[in-house]
Amino acid sequence: MSKWLPSASPEGLAARADLLQALRRFFCDRGVMEVETPLLSQGTVPDAGIDVFRLPRKSDEPDRYLQTSPESAMKRLLAAGSGDVFQICKAFRQGEAGHNHNPEFTLLEWYRVCWDHAALMREVAELLGAVLDSDGWQVWPYRALFVEVLGVDPLDEQSSLAALTDIAESRIGSVPHGLDRDALLDLLMSHCIEPEISDWGVVFITDFPASQAAMARCVSVGDIDVAARFECYVHGKELANGYWEQTDANGLSAQLQAENKRRQQRGLPQRPIDERLLAAHRQGLPECAGVALGVDRLLAVKLGANNLEEIISFGWDSA
Repeated sequence: MSKWLPSASPEGLAARADLLQALRRFFCDRGVMEVETPLLSQGTVPDAGIDVFRLPRKSDEPDRYLQTSPESAMKRLLAAGSGDVFQICKAFRQGEAGHNHNPEFTLLEWYRVCWDHAALMREVAELLGAVLDSDGWQVWPYRALFVEVLGVDPLDEQSSLAALTDIAESRIGSVPHGLDRDALLDLLMSHCIEPEISDWGVVFITDFPASQAAMARCVSVGDIDVAARFECYVHGKELANGYWEQTDANGLSAQLQAENKRRQQRGLPQRPIDERLLAAHRQGLPECAGVALGVDRLLAVKLGANNLEEIISFGWDSA
């Protein structure tokens, strides 16, 4: 095949155009304002599981990063009084290339003021129902799902790292040496849980371990603290990640510093803390919930595509 040709078919490109129109119509009908924010920024996320693109710079200029999500800028808009907002934009994550990943991808992100993550889950389900013609959805707490599929309680401190490693090795085979608890749970999620729920339709997983809160707040459920966040899967593919947002500046600062400590423990370089985001929180981020949804994956699910290159105009190797 000639290298200049698009990856996607004309039908795939037309389906993408239809999807983008449907997404904008969904939010327009609900009075949510569309915004644009910079793709290049001096701030980035310290998440130990995300590798970013950093641009070369002149010696007298600050580092700038291609954004992994518009989260920080959109929260600054919220703190300035924007009200409910959504954005469809490109996002970038280094090293993620494959059937379900592309380093440059299209993201839909939106925030609802005075909502919690439970209300936002319902809206995600309504959007998926409109786009995919799906009806019905399940909600599984993280703990209950691990018990159901693997017979282990991931939130029980008595479930040692060695015990989780034994389960991973029995289910997966070889397991990378030196994984911490959260990395091991992520491995079990991707290799054991996701295949198991591939025929469950639309599934929301909630109440993640507090150590996986990222920028979500933590809440008490029974005898434990959990992260007030959710992930949405359709046919076993992760489509969306939502938070009941952390609004306390000191709490957010502690969470960002904890992520940098996790990076250090994994032998990764630390990232600068986004001081502009923290300043917005100090000014006053309103009570809100936010979610990021992968548009490329959503389109792939809608069309039954097995590879993102089928629905991206130019895939990573042809861009």
